Amino acid sequence: MKRIILFLVTNLAVLVTLSIVASLLGVNRYLTANGLNLGLLLGFAAVMGFGGSFISLLMSKTMAKWSTGAQVIDTPRNSTEFWLVETVQRLARNAGIAMPEVAVYEGEPNAFATGATKNSSLVAVSTGLLETMNREEAEAVLAHEVSHVANGDMVTLTLIQGVMNTFVIFLSRVIGYLVDSFLRRNDEESSGPGIGYTISVIVLDIVFGILASIVVMYFSRQREFRADAGAARLLGNPRPMISALQRLAGVSAESMPQNLATAGIAPSRSGWAALFSSHPSIEERITALSGGAR
Repeated sequence: MKRIILFLVTNLAVLVTLSIVASLLGVNRYLTANGLNLGLLLGFAAVMGFGGSFISLLMSKTMAKWSTGAQVIDTPRNSTEFWLVETVQRLARNAGIAMPEVAVYEGEPNAFATGATKNSSLVAVSTGLLETMNREEAEAVLAHEVSHVANGDMVTLTLIQGVMNTFVIFLSRVIGYLVDSFLRRNDEESSGPGIGYTISVIVLDIVFGILASIVVMYFSRQREFRADAGAARLLGNPRPMISALQRLAGVSAESMPQNLATAGIAPSRSGWAALFSSHPSIEERITALSGGAR
């Protein structure tokens, strides 16, 4: 319940903020007496599309800590925490990035990396993962997450999400206006868009949003392959990563909060639902690491 409330409140705050920005810039006045002002509409779509994505990126570390209850290790209190910090430090140095914050949270086997830049990131692992995996496997998971940071995956996915959001907002309103104009083609007395515009935009936002999520999730799955390969390079051997994936396949991994859905390492959905999955199947990832075609 805490996660749901936090997700809703955060998104509402972001929406209100972006609406104010759009109003101050004047791009929300794209509907005129002469029809759609495409330039203003594109500006509005960009503000709403990219704005939400980048605000989420900037807030990602804070939101991750709040939603998972992750505790950053400032001073290691035991041998496990000391090992975690030392391992991430070594991997980050080898990957050429600044030392990420290292955190632990209560939960089933999983891990994630997030942050606005390569040099301001967070790597977190669950207590379940530390209890389930041996040190070699846990190190492979950490290498996977450090690779995400080194690859700039958080920023890349934010840009892709921003582009898709912009197209969804822009196209749904253009098509919605055309549909409304067609429905009111014989109504010479009416001015401005009618109910047909509103309904069309709502429906098209949903439809295009679903299609856009398929594209975004495709890129998310590709970055998982790259992070697996990056972990193998950092460790000099793909076997630990393969072993870690095999271990994950045999346990019940906890689903990540909505704001971290693309950030975890654990496997996701299969079948047709795989189109909306942020992660490839364990079998595909192991095949790719083993040198097979995916």
